[in-house]
Amino acid sequence: MWEYMERRARMCAEYILDTGATVRDCAAHFAVSKSTVHKDITERLYAIDRNLYNQVRRVLDKNLRERHIRGGDATRRKYAQKKRSSSKIVPE
Repeated sequence: MWEYMERRARMCAEYILDTGATVRDCAAHFAVSKSTVHKDITERLYAIDRNLYNQVRRVLDKNLRERHIRGGDATRRKYAQKKRSSSKIVPE
């Protein structure tokens, strides 16, 4: 494996552990695709450092269990913002 891939996999893992970030958040932070982060964590990190992989896997599994809640919150905020915006329009 190339050294920069190994380094990126470790950096992503440490970022996820430190912040509890999702794969999407990590990808945005490091300016790589979600697919790259996912491959770094599930395949490359597994081969490099199993202990670190297991720690990150727990965080990602937690995020997976909570994703339906995040989606509901995002939708709620979206429609609340639309309601606030439409109430500010003054008819002529």
